[in-house]
Amino acid sequence: MMRYVIVAMMQYHRLLRLNKIITFILLVFADLFSKYLIFNFIDLFRFIKITNFLDITHIHNFGVSFGLFSEIIPSYILIVIGLAVVCFLTYLLVNSRDDLETWGLFIIICGAIANIVDRFMNGYVIDFIYFHVNQFYWPAFNFADIYISIGIIMIILNMINKIRNQKK
Repeated sequence: MMRYVIVAMMQYHRLLRLNKIITFILLVFADLFSKYLIFNFIDLFRFIKITNFLDITHIHNFGVSFGLFSEIIPSYILIVIGLAVVCFLTYLLVNSRDDLETWGLFIIICGAIANIVDRFMNGYVIDFIYFHVNQFYWPAFNFADIYISIGIIMIILNMINKIRNQKK
């Protein structure tokens, strides 16, 4: 009987790995394909109004988040730093024992890899989602940035839950 349980558990873990592989491919592909469409069909610095608070645009981000260090740090250095961060996050992922933390790290890695590939191919990252309210503008971003933000939120929520559970 124990042998069947072990085989079933092995199949379950294979399915989880396959699920993550498919999710990784879909997330990275969605980000890179959206950037491909923006690059080929929207002129640089053109803004297309979608709603009163959302525009689609085409911006080249030569820096990191929100264009910080733009044209100060060379692209290849940002790629190396990005790869080092992905390696560290992968280490955390492999050693994580919590599902929410694991998925949060995994989604952050997907976003980081997508932006690293974009920077490697172009020397910059294409940003195209542009939120604003009246005269207040949020810097443009892309799907990979959304993945990273969602992953960070998942990890923060997990930490809050762990702290709450320790207090009980």
